[in-house]
Amino acid sequence: MSPKTSQSGGGGKVGGKGGGRNPAFTPARIAVLVLAVLTLIFIFENTKETEIRLLIPLVTMPLWTALLGTAVIGALCGAYFMRRRR
Repeated sequence: MSPKTSQSGGGGKVGGKGGGRNPAFTPARIAVLVLAVLTLIFIFENTKETEIRLLIPLVTMPLWTALLGTAVIGALCGAYFMRRRR
């Protein structure tokens, strides 16, 4: 068998990474989507009232609001640092 040779005269990728292809569902995007769904299921399964200390005041609220707020703050911090890295 003969080795494969490239006969294109241009030599180079078009569009940067992946040769210009941008598939909608990559393994990383699927993993993030699955984690997001699991996080939302976890948050909305925990609906009991709970006491949370916010530095000084003691607040009573549903646990799901505290979990959702924490997830949103974490996502915003992650997005900020990923944008700064670019």
